[in-house]
Amino acid sequence: MPKSLKVAAAQLAPVFLNKEKTVEKACAAIAEASQQGAKLIVFPEAFISGYPDWIWLIPNSKGAELNELYLKLVENAVSVTDDSTRKLCETAKKAKINVVMGMHERNSETSNTSLFNSLLFINDEGIILGKHRKLIPTGGERLIWSQGDGSTLKTYDTSVGKLGGLICWENFMPLARNAIYELGAQILVSPTWDKSPNWILSMQHIAREGGVFVISCCMALKIDDIPDTFDFKTLYPKDRTWINSGNSMIVAPNGKVLSGPLEAEEGILYADIDLDDIIRAKRMFDVVGHYARPDVFDFNFKSRKKL
Repeated sequence: MPKSLKVAAAQLAPVFLNKEKTVEKACAAIAEASQQGAKLIVFPEAFISGYPDWIWLIPNSKGAELNELYLKLVENAVSVTDDSTRKLCETAKKAKINVVMGMHERNSETSNTSLFNSLLFINDEGIILGKHRKLIPTGGERLIWSQGDGSTLKTYDTSVGKLGGLICWENFMPLARNAIYELGAQILVSPTWDKSPNWILSMQHIAREGGVFVISCCMALKIDDIPDTFDFKTLYPKDRTWINSGNSMIVAPNGKVLSGPLEAEEGILYADIDLDDIIRAKRMFDVVGHYARPDVFDFNFKSRKKL
């Protein structure tokens, strides 16, 4: 495994609630990142097939309207495995690049009608390593997504190092972060919908805390990216251009921003990283090593699947 390599964050807009076209756009971005020499590309939270921003606009009393939006969302969600994941795997293998994809995932193990906010991990041989389901949706998201469990809180050995992932405000959960650190993550992927200045500060803090590279990838979404057929589009202020301006970034283990934040535009961020910088950063502070104090603190998490 090389110590120095290039990684990428795809700050892109999906083809809103169109799974097939969004997967096509993702495959094009995977190929482009590979051509630029990247060995890992990370996509935003819920990239397939778009963040359901109407949850912050439409009250739950509007059941008929929400039912139709949810139907559309489920129809354009991913099952592991399906044609969408097969296309992503084929593209990753051809491009020889590791991929982490944010997506709506159907609960195909049971009813196939509930959704999880998930990350899919694919290696550069086109093999699905696993998935992570967001432990708890935030605020209005709880009307869309089910809760994940500890069975998907893992890290994965890849050609670019050991990858772990936490989605959006999961990154604010100290114990979830510590689990990822304990599992030996070298690169923490943090797909998100949060574009705020405070989020940027958190990403820098987490990189320093864990002694890890952090790839924070957010969707860049304009009002015009929402088709006019969706009535909730009219609920935004008339002068608003961006629903989410992005602010994706790549951060080193010492907290230094290597690339980004990229604001109010689509694009792929790149950064050259050196995995030896993790060791350099942990000389003074290794949160799960010499700074852990296991004689004072006990830590464990329930890695079994929820009943």
